[in-house]
Amino acid sequence: MVQSSATDVDAYLAEVSDDRKVLLTRMRELCRAELTGFTEVMAYGMPAYERDGVAEIAFASQKQYISFCLMRGDVQDAFAERLAGQDMGKGCLRFCKPERVDLDLVRDLLRATAPAPGQVC
Repeated sequence: MVQSSATDVDAYLAEVSDDRKVLLTRMRELCRAELTGFTEVMAYGMPAYERDGVAEIAFASQKQYISFCLMRGDVQDAFAERLAGQDMGKGCLRFCKPERVDLDLVRDLLRATAPAPGQVC
């Protein structure tokens, strides 16, 4: 799945292969728990979390990897040391296999994003 036409996150997760569904459901649970005041939406064919209409976090099941999009440059900068060993493009962590997703890192990034808005990439 590269870009989904699902209209909500439940429908998106229903489309995901079984080997990724558990992990993406866990990522969703973390987002919902940590991102108080954010709205869960579908944006660009993937689940995203907006504050005041601006997406700051998203995740997706891509063909070759699972992506976790962190669109806040300030949070990326604050976590530069922990992100240094990760496969990361501009604002997007890429995990080749579900078992390689560092959920502790994801949770910490969410916690750093949650308190206040910042400039998105």
